Amino acid sequence: MSQFWSDIIHKLTPYVPGEQPKLDNLVKLNTNENPYGPSPRVIAALKQEVADTLRLYPDPNSEALKAAIAHTHQLKPNQVFVGNGSDEVLAHVFQALLKHDLPLLFPDISYSFYPVYCRLYAIDFKTIALANDFTINISDYEQPNGGIIFPNPNAPTGIPLALERIEQLLKNNTQTVVVIDEAYVDFGTQSAVGLINQYPNLLVTHTLSKARSLAGLRVGYALGSPDLIEALTRVKDSFNSYPIDRLASAGAIAAMQDDDYFNKICGLVISTRTKLISDLEQLDFEVLPSGANFIFAKHQIKDGAELTAELRTRSIIVRHFKAPNRISPYLRITIGTDMQSELLIRALTEILG
Repeated sequence: MSQFWSDIIHKLTPYVPGEQPKLDNLVKLNTNENPYGPSPRVIAALKQEVADTLRLYPDPNSEALKAAIAHTHQLKPNQVFVGNGSDEVLAHVFQALLKHDLPLLFPDISYSFYPVYCRLYAIDFKTIALANDFTINISDYEQPNGGIIFPNPNAPTGIPLALERIEQLLKNNTQTVVVIDEAYVDFGTQSAVGLINQYPNLLVTHTLSKARSLAGLRVGYALGSPDLIEALTRVKDSFNSYPIDRLASAGAIAAMQDDDYFNKICGLVISTRTKLISDLEQLDFEVLPSGANFIFAKHQIKDGAELTAELRTRSIIVRHFKAPNRISPYLRITIGTDMQSELLIRALTEILG
């Protein structure tokens, strides 16, 4: 530790992203990337944008991108905020909307960036234990708070929360912001975006990294009332006036406009997920219900850490979480192509004898 660090840096435990290994013939099922490339329209838009205009700054307000996102979700552009990946969007959310005297509430098993942001921005927080079946119990959040945030579907469990339960939470929690992190919502979970015009304290975040196959471009966005969006914009403009570059904007607009490709790819992932769950259950795995592009599964006998290590020797990478203890037996497996799923099942069959 350096003597030149500020006090807060000494106390930080940074987020650890999924491994990006460089192995030959790798079956990479650990970081929830889409196994299919982006829309051909995206590639065409990117090629067109590679021009002399790259010497110019991008639009600081990303008006064209906001308009495309607003059109997709049947909202107005002033209800849209865009950022350099949903992680940056969430960072601004924590600063602008979730730092209050009372603690922020989120599940004890959830996206591990949440406590990292709380410590970075000195936000008091309280984790709420998931039920024994790893579901979120909305009634547990009906207590004094400085805000509420959770993914839907949750991560790393993949379990979706019904829209009526989210609306119940909003009806009973009107004085603080409720943030629904919908990074994986397009793979079979009902979105809360339709509730935004009814509940001014609701903010929904999305990413183009998953269903739109654009993890490499880093584009995320938030949807909410103009009041909430203005707060995020104030933070953004105090931090970085140009978070979305010209290439990212062009690619993101093209992706948002190609609904046919989007629906096709989501359908392929859901179909593969259904078969993979069935195949794993035949190998004595318990698989949690999933509304995401990944599944959370544990074997009845074999430990999760052992399985992860065994799969790695066969150039198959899945995600294993050592803590908390409740989830250490589980593997988080990204839904890949049908061929990748077949290779995974063959390897597991061999490992399990």
